[in-house]
Amino acid sequence: MLQAHSLLWHYLWVAPSVLLLILAIFLFKKRLHSQYPVFFVFAVASSVTELAVYTSDVVSWVQPRTFWIVFWCGLLIEGILKFVLIGEIFAHVFDAYASIARLGRILIRAAGVILILLAAVLAGSAPKDTPFAIISGAHLLEQTVYLIESGLLVFIFLFSAYFRLHASRPVFGIALGLGISACVHLATWALLANGGLPTSNRIILDFVNMATYHGCVLIWFYYLLLPPKVAKKSAVSLPEHNLELWNRELERFLQP
Repeated sequence: MLQAHSLLWHYLWVAPSVLLLILAIFLFKKRLHSQYPVFFVFAVASSVTELAVYTSDVVSWVQPRTFWIVFWCGLLIEGILKFVLIGEIFAHVFDAYASIARLGRILIRAAGVILILLAAVLAGSAPKDTPFAIISGAHLLEQTVYLIESGLLVFIFLFSAYFRLHASRPVFGIALGLGISACVHLATWALLANGGLPTSNRIILDFVNMATYHGCVLIWFYYLLLPPKVAKKSAVSLPEHNLELWNRELERFLQP
């Protein structure tokens, strides 16, 4: 069962993308796409590109080089949208501090896009770990995207926890799904790079990554569509550092 092109392999590759498209349809019907437009675009684009990559893999007349070109295009589109989405997550978490939220969103988006494009250029010129440059370059670019993505999400989680800021339930769910997927992919890449598995068993890592992404899509379903439990709010003491002061000073600095 844990073999390439087995029934489970096909399911784990296709099902998350189909479910993500279904989630996008539900968001549109519930008019939630206007509240989370970047995630809505990410869900649609990520699903379409992943299904295109899957089709390129299973259709016999598609040449291997064409498959990797499709893979590269999908990876670039998904990577750029991820960093736009992470910038939007930052803005939602810090929405009470408009200047900080606006500046953080711009910096994360700009840095993410620049780093992805830089990684793409370096991937084309880096030493190759396989005889096929386009394959090794795709692997390098994919690892770079997950590394930057996980770092930014960890920063947002730690920063918001330190200042006792609480993201809304949907925003937390989106960030949680992205973070789990990125961290598991990095862990499997590290295991692969250090020779933790025999060559014959390396397909298991693909199953782990696909199953994890499937679980992350289900997390997004849970946090975006199911209503939250009503809980009594308790008074929370303000942190020692005053973000409101930072926000005012930043607003003054940005004013012409």
